[in-house]
Amino acid sequence: MLHTELPVYRDTYQLIVKVFEYTKDFSKEYKYTLGQDMKRDALQLIRSIYRANKHQNRVEHLEIFLDELELLKLEIRLCVDMKLLPIKKQAVLSELLERISKQVIGWRNSSR
Repeated sequence: MLHTELPVYRDTYQLIVKVFEYTKDFSKEYKYTLGQDMKRDALQLIRSIYRANKHQNRVEHLEIFLDELELLKLEIRLCVDMKLLPIKKQAVLSELLERISKQVIGWRNSSR
């Protein structure tokens, strides 16, 4: 199956779009620091899905994915605490993060 056909890929792509959309409204002070880091970390997730789907050693790439996902969760929580992201936008991101996390954990467990 192509990585682009995986439900986790579609959800992660949607997460990336939301991160790009939400960070564009950050003030200049945060747009080029925290906002850039969030975009980079979100893009790293899609790379990890591609690599996990392509390589035999999926578990290693899925573990990297889960680490990157935790970093993004921390960045989002920081944005909320600093009043850069409203609760409604955090809720959208959190729902996507939870859905993605469950899919990747299931994929990792079935690959072991």
